Amino acid sequence: MVYLILTGLVNRLGLFIVIAYILSRNKAFKNLILKHRVSLLDKILLSAIFGTFGILGTYMGIPVCGAIANSRAVGVIIGGLLGGPFVGLLSGLIAGFHRWAIDIGGFTALACGISTFTEGTIAGLLHRKLNPANMNWKTALVIGFGLELLQMVIILIVAKPFSAALALVKVIWFPMSSVNALGIAIFILIVENIFREQERVGAYQAQLALDIAAETLPYLRQGLNEFSAYRTAKIIYEKSDYDAVAITDKRQILAHIGIGEEHHRSGFDVLTKATKRALETGECQIASNKEEIECFNRDCPLKSAVIVPLVENGGVIGCLKLYRTRENSITSVDIRLAQGLAQLFSTQLELSRMELQAKLLAKAELRALQSQINPHFLFNALNTIISICRRDPEQARILLIHLGEFFRKSLSANKELVPLEQEIEHVKAYLAIEQARFSERLKVVFEIEPGTNIMVPPLILQPLVENAVKHGLLPKKDGGRVVVKAKNVKGGVEITVADDGVGMDEEMVENILSQKIARENIGLYNVNKRLESLYGHESRLKISSKPMLGTVVKFFIPVSAKIWREDDETYRAFGR
Repeated sequence: MVYLILTGLVNRLGLFIVIAYILSRNKAFKNLILKHRVSLLDKILLSAIFGTFGILGTYMGIPVCGAIANSRAVGVIIGGLLGGPFVGLLSGLIAGFHRWAIDIGGFTALACGISTFTEGTIAGLLHRKLNPANMNWKTALVIGFGLELLQMVIILIVAKPFSAALALVKVIWFPMSSVNALGIAIFILIVENIFREQERVGAYQAQLALDIAAETLPYLRQGLNEFSAYRTAKIIYEKSDYDAVAITDKRQILAHIGIGEEHHRSGFDVLTKATKRALETGECQIASNKEEIECFNRDCPLKSAVIVPLVENGGVIGCLKLYRTRENSITSVDIRLAQGLAQLFSTQLELSRMELQAKLLAKAELRALQSQINPHFLFNALNTIISICRRDPEQARILLIHLGEFFRKSLSANKELVPLEQEIEHVKAYLAIEQARFSERLKVVFEIEPGTNIMVPPLILQPLVENAVKHGLLPKKDGGRVVVKAKNVKGGVEITVADDGVGMDEEMVENILSQKIARENIGLYNVNKRLESLYGHESRLKISSKPMLGTVVKFFIPVSAKIWREDDETYRAFGR
């Protein structure tokens, strides 16, 4: 008898498994299982599904001793484990009431009705302890077996007469407990597959987020504005299956692509209260229905959304919004995608802000260098020219040209890069005036190899030469020599400014590079920082000096900044 019941229940269980598998492939059912927030309507729907499973289990049962050996508990226990207390209680009530109603007065009708309701309720309570995403078939097997044993106890307590109840339990306890527990475990295995499939979708969404971030980077580097928001929203809309994508700043809609764009227009103030909450709280908002979105337009077709703040420098600067036209259609995958995109976009916007600040800093440093043109140099140069006018007007005219050229290039150096030859001409104009002042005390040598005309930052060489003249040669009674070199080396060009002046000790060199220096020497520090920010650590100033033996200052410009001249045509290779 036990064997016949066992094989009969196994055969009927196969139909359950087929139905469960078909349900698992249904998109609507999968959305119900995976939803981040389950509405009351969803819970009622799940209760109806699993309650129907219970009723089906009753009708497919095997008559035994005036009762029914069945798989009714499979549906309600699974409903409770997956849907929580409400679903477990309601599906148990549906299947239990049906069992009692079809056999009113039967000696196990009430006991089976009570046990079905109890099993569903307990399974629902266990849902709170066990996250459905972490539920495994082994746990489900143990829970199913234990709850079926509980059903046997309830039959023994409630069913009358006791002798008949005991005889029934002896026959059905093992087949029902083992087969139904196995059915619950197999159903949970199928659900596990749904979650694994979700993880695969999540991996795809992660790759999608990276692809979107790569395509939007050129636009977001311009900051958050209507153009960058429009291009970004359009890329997301085209690459994903969302019904609408929108981006806002703190006050207004910057872009809205997709359904609803006829009233969610760029330039309009933020319309939905859900967006306003995200901007105010800095927290992700999930709207499961039209009422939660709270759009002012009653005919708005958008019915669910995930709204994620965009953050820059610790403050909310806007929102990314992903919409769907179906209620309760935002899954945990959608939330993770939205949060991942928002984080990537926030990082890109932060980097664009830092990049802008770096450019402003570089310009400020250049202005600082321009402002450091010593007025004493101008007065001394003019006095020198005045004194030369009397004895050599032609030389005075040439010096005035040099002086004008020097100040013109110093005060108009607003380009990011200039040819090295232009920078050397600037240095020559400066040295021509200094040589006129100090005559034989200042000697200058230029050793420029062919093919070394590279693009360099403006005012990168003159401060080094000025430092060599003012602090290296002029303190010496007999003056000395300044040598400016440019030579080709592996990977680029090396530029050297050397003097045979008074030199300095290692502590002074270290102070120059760490800004622990007097104001009049800050030009050297600024040159070093500009080189490092443009070309990296390998292009920092390399200073070697010894007291009374002179100083050598070198820096390296990588080959990517180089210019080649062939047949009077200039070939530039920019890009670092």
